[in-house]
Amino acid sequence: MNVIVFVGPTLSANSVSEILDATILPPVQQGDVYRAVKSNPKAIGIIDGYFDGVPSVWHKEILWAMEQGIPVYGSASMGALRAAELADFGMIGVGRVFQDYLSGTILDDDEVAVIHGPAELGFKPLSEPMVSVRATVTKAREEGVLPPDTAVELVRLTKELNYRDRGWDRITGSAAGLAGIEAFLDWLPQGGVDVKADDAREMLSMMAQHLGGTAQLAGEPARVERTLAWRELCDRVDAERPLGIEGDAALVDELRLTPTHYARLRDRAALALLSREEARRAERQLERNDLVQQMSRHRFEAGLPRRSDLMSWLEDNDLTLQQYETLLADQCHTDAAIAERNHTLNVAIIDELRRDGVYSDLKDRAHRKSLVVQDQTDAVKTRDPTNRTRILMWYFETCLDRDVPDDLESYATALGLEGREELIELIEAEYLFCHFDRSQA
Repeated sequence: MNVIVFVGPTLSANSVSEILDATILPPVQQGDVYRAVKSNPKAIGIIDGYFDGVPSVWHKEILWAMEQGIPVYGSASMGALRAAELADFGMIGVGRVFQDYLSGTILDDDEVAVIHGPAELGFKPLSEPMVSVRATVTKAREEGVLPPDTAVELVRLTKELNYRDRGWDRITGSAAGLAGIEAFLDWLPQGGVDVKADDAREMLSMMAQHLGGTAQLAGEPARVERTLAWRELCDRVDAERPLGIEGDAALVDELRLTPTHYARLRDRAALALLSREEARRAERQLERNDLVQQMSRHRFEAGLPRRSDLMSWLEDNDLTLQQYETLLADQCHTDAAIAERNHTLNVAIIDELRRDGVYSDLKDRAHRKSLVVQDQTDAVKTRDPTNRTRILMWYFETCLDRDVPDDLESYATALGLEGREELIELIEAEYLFCHFDRSQA
């Protein structure tokens, strides 16, 4: 059965599997439902999703899934919130949290938000959702554990806390001295209510029941308007290449046999992923000119002057033009992320030099170079065009075995320099050092 469930801190994967045979994916974020639809699932269930730091799942993605005839269920957390917002359009909401959002009893996103651990630790929740605090306090009041006034105050104090700080220790600590708190602490381990988990189980059971027959959409699905933003999302997701396919895995295995190369490319890939995620969070949009400049730079470096050369390169690298544009966009985002950190990057680079074991040698070389440059003051001041050209050709053609770049300004900024003048000064100092350093004579 091809059923997809997005879940994280609310329920463990094992708990989901006990109720429903499904493909279990991490908490949903922007683009994930659109990706899921491409595998043509029989149904989609949304329990958990990202609220903060990562773009949240779009309503249009869910509407798109239902337009394709795929029932979408929601409960507990992000699923309950989206189901309440899209109930009139056919999304199937399940559970107490969904009903409270639908009726307006609760309104804020923070009612279901929690902070949690990483995927490697099963998204373990590290705070208590407000909806569960409300349910637990209500139960304690109904069972006579908490006086009504204390119950109201406990909910008020919890709501004032940031969702990240809503652990029971912090909550009850802020309520110390209120009537019934000590009895509540004794009762809490057995009496606490996990309303989100209860709702999630209810949704999974309903999905299993519905899918045992024929799952039905809750009404006529609305048509998704193909806006520019929607087309951009679709293009971005469609341009992605699936990870973990047999060919990709074999390529990475080959790379692992050269550990140094693997580590270098792994770090570059991680930087690209982090930069892409940062750009999405900041909703940073690229200008077309950014991509054009990036393409020109890549084609120059890869030796692809003609369009036919580029098309052959794309074919050799199993890329479409759209995927190539995504690759260029990733590099633009990486360059932007680096540029924004230029003022702090040098400190981190120095630490990396120490880790690589070359700090001492480079420190000594930099010191000797400064002495040579001081001794050659007149030479440094000689900046006629012929001399500069000769020094640039020496550096690029002799030292780097490449042509002098057409755009020295871009080359300089890529190295974290202010511009071409600072680059030329750097190269002139290197030229003087290599030709006049007597310490190596």
